[in-house]
Amino acid sequence: MRTMAQVRQALSSLSGFPEWLPAGHIVEQHFVDILRRTFELHGFSGIQTRAVEPLSELTRKGETSKEVYLLNRLQEDPGDSDAETDPRKRLGLHFDLTVPFARYVVDNAGLLTFPFKRYQIQKVWRGERPQEGRFREFIQADIDIVGDGALPLHHDVEVPLIMHEALSALPVPAVTIHVSNRKVAQGFYQSIGIDSGRLIEVLRVVDKLDKIGPEKVAAELTQSVGVSAQQAAQALRLATITGTDGQDVSGQVLRALAGAEPAELLEEGLAELTALLEAAGRRRPGAVVADLKIARGLDYYTGTVYESFMAGHEDLGSVCSGGRYDSLATNGKRTFPGVGISIGLSRLLARVIGEGLVEVSRPVPTAVLVAVSDEAHRSASDAIADALRARGISADVAPSAAKFGKQIKAADKRSIPFVWFPGADGAPDSVKDIRSGEQVEADTSTWRPPSADIAPQVTVSLSGVDAAAGSGTGSQAGTEADTEADSAS
Repeated sequence: MRTMAQVRQALSSLSGFPEWLPAGHIVEQHFVDILRRTFELHGFSGIQTRAVEPLSELTRKGETSKEVYLLNRLQEDPGDSDAETDPRKRLGLHFDLTVPFARYVVDNAGLLTFPFKRYQIQKVWRGERPQEGRFREFIQADIDIVGDGALPLHHDVEVPLIMHEALSALPVPAVTIHVSNRKVAQGFYQSIGIDSGRLIEVLRVVDKLDKIGPEKVAAELTQSVGVSAQQAAQALRLATITGTDGQDVSGQVLRALAGAEPAELLEEGLAELTALLEAAGRRRPGAVVADLKIARGLDYYTGTVYESFMAGHEDLGSVCSGGRYDSLATNGKRTFPGVGISIGLSRLLARVIGEGLVEVSRPVPTAVLVAVSDEAHRSASDAIADALRARGISADVAPSAAKFGKQIKAADKRSIPFVWFPGADGAPDSVKDIRSGEQVEADTSTWRPPSADIAPQVTVSLSGVDAAAGSGTGSQAGTEADTEADSAS
């Protein structure tokens, strides 16, 4: 009997559209269950939005038009000829969950209670070049808090700490959430004389720092954006500032001004960032660190921004990102500011599975295979399986009445831990643990497998212990909690 099922990606002829073998899907569902449970513990309601949005909705914020997959019928209705040119009628698959969520809030504002806390775990589609950790179809897991007209800044602290708690419960290496504030960056650039017309471009270029390095960033700032060499040097100096002490971070930023008067926007951003760091340090020490090179490329972020990195796997890039948006959702009369953070779940799974960081106890949910003595008595085996299922025990019936030895081998091949043998001629039933060879009498009304065998267990692999130190216990406890909840239901 195999004690560890292989977890890997299934073969697919379409690049960028991941598929998992059954064990990999178990890992995916395990991750989703932990995230869902954590989000609900903090009062978030789950929603799903439609897969498509008008192209005008998808492209109204940020440079995303090249990423959008358009949705067209094979045979268009002749009366819809303007659909090819009118962005309000052209439909595209959503490339993230924030833009459709903003539309959802506006559409349902009269039916929602604010602040509205939602989580959403759903597929998205993005037309970019597939590579490691980047897919064309993938699952995102988002949480957002949206207010009506205003949203207190304490939610900027709440969101990353909840996400850190959720990530810490997964069997993955430790994740640290890096935070910055767009007001700090924009206020700093204003203070050193970069005009407002170049601010967004500067932010986007600096956001490439980890990808292309400081020399190329400086060159792009001076040659493409048009700032001076001194301004580029100061922008890079700002981007090197990190820390967990809010007052210390603020002091470093002000010193980087080199005597320039701090703009009001900079002071406002530093106050917000300092408050966030202090509150996070009290509630969840070590979870959050300031990292002022983070800017986030999309235009709708207006304040706090987040990116997250997994220890030992920084080459993967950010596994969890987001921020505050004060004007993304509006109907013209009311504005719904929000703050949110999102996990690229497929991106995370691809690394965890690809690097063998997790083990799955078995690739099937089945705990018991009920043997069939002969086809004339198959109904008796069906009745046994039904009785076990009624008590929350996953059971299957052997596909053929082969010799018992062959039925045991069939269970072993599928990694099913127990085989149930119906009693003959009034004899009691028995069940065998085919891993240990132990066989005992059993009754369907009382027998129960050990809690670890009720459902497949997802744990940190032995090879991933060092990389994921401290995270495996929480994940295993979470699996057992799921088992208990399933049993109770």
